[in-house]
Amino acid sequence: MKNSDGAIARRVARAASGDDPELLARMPSGFAILAKFQPAPIRGCCMLLPANVVASPNDLTPEERERFFGDLVLLGDAILEATGAERINYLVLCNQVPELHGHCVPRFANEDPTLRLQGPFEAYDFGAAPLADAAGNDRELHGALKSALQTRLRARG
Repeated sequence: MKNSDGAIARRVARAASGDDPELLARMPSGFAILAKFQPAPIRGCCMLLPANVVASPNDLTPEERERFFGDLVLLGDAILEATGAERINYLVLCNQVPELHGHCVPRFANEDPTLRLQGPFEAYDFGAAPLADAAGNDRELHGALKSALQTRLRARG
């Protein structure tokens, strides 16, 4: 079930055309981007958008599923390196935006202990968070993420 007019499909089109400043890398399954919202305590949030825009992972072939989830974890590895995060929360929800996309959210040891026990979308107000700005405030973060991801992609072959 392809979806070509939703928010994820529009973002994929921008990334594919080279018109997305938050693009980190073209990956085998799609596009890694710096996420739109960057709550200060968990800066480094990223997303993986599949090149084949579908409603859920269940709509992918077995090979596409393997590539998508492998790429999602590879993106998480790059975030760990670039941010010094302690762990990554991986989320594939497809509820509010009913197109497949994966979130990689860094979690840090210095977060408020109560918030750290919650899921990122419960703990933080993403709608009120600063917008990602790869050309401005997030330039250094974007560069570090991009470099760490490119190193991993080259190593993977």
